Amino acid sequence: MGNYIIAHDLGTSGNKAVLYEQNGNLKESVHYSYPTYYPHSGFVEQRAEDWWKAVCITTKELLQKAGITSKEVEAVSFSAQMMGCLPVDKYGIPLRNMIIWADTRAVKQEAWMKDQIAMEKVYRITGHRISASYTAAKLLWIRENEPDIYQRCYKILQAKDYLNYRLTGNMVTDYSDASGTNLFDIMNKCWCKELLLAWDIREDLLPDPFPSTARAGMITAEAAMETGLLPGTPVIIGGGDGSCACVGAGVVEEGSAYNVLGTSSWISKASHIPLFDKEMRTFNWLHLDPNLFTPCGTMQAAGYSYSWYRDTFFGELVHKDDFLNDKVMQSEPGAGGVLFLPYLLGERSPRWDTKARGAFIGMNANTSDGDMTRAVMEGVGFNLRLILEALEQDTPINDIVMIGGGANGKAWTRILSDIWNKPIRIPAYVSEATSLGAAICAGVGIGMYPDFKVIHEINKMKEIIQPDPKFRERYQQLYNIFNQSYEALRPIYQRLQEVRDLKL
Repeated sequence: MGNYIIAHDLGTSGNKAVLYEQNGNLKESVHYSYPTYYPHSGFVEQRAEDWWKAVCITTKELLQKAGITSKEVEAVSFSAQMMGCLPVDKYGIPLRNMIIWADTRAVKQEAWMKDQIAMEKVYRITGHRISASYTAAKLLWIRENEPDIYQRCYKILQAKDYLNYRLTGNMVTDYSDASGTNLFDIMNKCWCKELLLAWDIREDLLPDPFPSTARAGMITAEAAMETGLLPGTPVIIGGGDGSCACVGAGVVEEGSAYNVLGTSSWISKASHIPLFDKEMRTFNWLHLDPNLFTPCGTMQAAGYSYSWYRDTFFGELVHKDDFLNDKVMQSEPGAGGVLFLPYLLGERSPRWDTKARGAFIGMNANTSDGDMTRAVMEGVGFNLRLILEALEQDTPINDIVMIGGGANGKAWTRILSDIWNKPIRIPAYVSEATSLGAAICAGVGIGMYPDFKVIHEINKMKEIIQPDPKFRERYQQLYNIFNQSYEALRPIYQRLQEVRDLKL
């Protein structure tokens, strides 16, 4: 056998298969896209067979491109999208498309769930608010709208659980994905019988939960034929993409934190206990390390706010990112007194306000395109600071590791460091953190690595951005005004929603 691990990062747009050497070097990677279906407004689905096809094709291509044989692969593992609902029969055949994380059809079921049991109680048990985003509400939608499928259902699987089944023949899940269902007792690491009873959900529909480092099984002869892998190769369960990103960013000990700056953005930290926020602004996942939790807050439109602004106002400009970064550097911190509220898609944490909308405030005749661009970046930073402060209620966060596409933006990372008044650390791997986390999980699972702390040797920091103290007071004042602006606009958001709801 060799010293390679294959980690599949199963995202919303496609699967990225990555081959890592034992020392953490990225040997080769392959990407395969698959479609997403939108059958009705608020409905977002994918075909499980498309994921399997992606895994088979990328695995074979990965081995071929790297010039290695299947004998040299020590283990396979997964990082994958969370909070889905895929019903399968006892033979593992999907009974319908997967209802994925982005789907919001189950709002009626969410309201019914809240009527059966108090939101605060569910938050204390599961670490999450009751929401249509999670698996439980989606399962209840199937029960109500597709009763024949519900009756035939043997198990409800997450994306990676289905792929583990196709590779090994075993239907299992891990603690991190289970913590995204609204049905998991995160303290006792088991399905919560009280919630299952309240919502009349059969426990046998849920796969047995295990630590992320546990073995799902071994590659079967049939799976070996389809993937090109060796029969008997260990398959480690892996985890949800958020928990894998946590490990890939090096956040594997109490108090360390990271930020993913992508289309959406979240800040999360590692903790030995969940953080139960009294206002329920944040939520909690299980870490890949079963002894840790990852308290987290996610905003909807971070990179999306920037790309919307860029494409709407500078769509024809060829090198618009370079152009806008130059413009931002010409605008002083504070953006000439312009504020941007980044609520283009409503907001999850910390506001939990679906009616909120984006706004520019404070423009005047001298406002430049650089001011406007900086205001967008600063607005995202102010909103993320709200999440950061909520996460610091129990223990302070000294610095933040930045991963995701936004970590490559020099201007934006500088702005965020100044607004948060914290050092930002940029690791060597910023775009591969999720697959790297899955690879480390596999390595720990087969005994290649002693524990998750090996990530500190594998994904070393290449840059540290220090906040500039001279901007601290200005950003504190603007942060206060940012929050006051949101509160002042809340009744306006409500009235605008009423207008949108009117039929012409």
